[in-house]
Amino acid sequence: MEVRVLFFGMLKDLAGRGSDCITVREGARVGDVLAHYEERIPQLRKLLSSIAMSVNHEYAGRETALNAGDEVGFLPPVSGGAGKARIVRERIDTERVLEGIKQGADGAVVVFEGIVRNNTRGRRTLYLQYECYEEMALKQMEGLAEGAIENFKVREVSIVHRVGRLEIGETSVLIVVASAHRGPAFEACRWVIDTLKRTVPIWKKEYFEDGAVWADGEAFPAEVPRAEGTHSGRTASKC
Repeated sequence: MEVRVLFFGMLKDLAGRGSDCITVREGARVGDVLAHYEERIPQLRKLLSSIAMSVNHEYAGRETALNAGDEVGFLPPVSGGAGKARIVRERIDTERVLEGIKQGADGAVVVFEGIVRNNTRGRRTLYLQYECYEEMALKQMEGLAEGAIENFKVREVSIVHRVGRLEIGETSVLIVVASAHRGPAFEACRWVIDTLKRTVPIWKKEYFEDGAVWADGEAFPAEVPRAEGTHSGRTASKC
């Protein structure tokens, strides 16, 4: 049976492509797909402890069973639509989002903007390039917004992340939290950005005068399965 495989961030550079299609045996698992690429991309083995995997936009472990037509994603640590979450390719209009969320019952609206700065550890940054696993990122962002509303008892949360090329001073991510009281709004906003940076599959590449690198991502939370480990047996081939 055939499955589609997606690579993101630095893994796309290692694989030399953003997607692939391989044939696996009936009853194959995610670990079988991983073994296929460990054999063909030796550098992958050094990164297994930090790589997460997904099947059809959900985080998955090595033992997750596969079906024909499934989409498997290999995700390096993240660098951090409609409804509560959006991914955009144009400039983020903070004022428009803010005006669209405020209501008369709100006593506080907390706004967080992530901004492209002009340096990283002393190196002058020219610009950033963001990419994401869009369907999965939107799903994760919607989940964050709903989780913040439920856990912090705020009224509304809006998350907007931009992808593509961003210049110095431009907004990469916007989080707006509306609540009757300021305390829950501040707490929810901090929780959303901290969790987003660790779990949502969005990556950034930093461009300098002397080259470009994928930004180091924060480690995935403990509950997200990793690719760590080896798997023997040849169970996959290119389709």
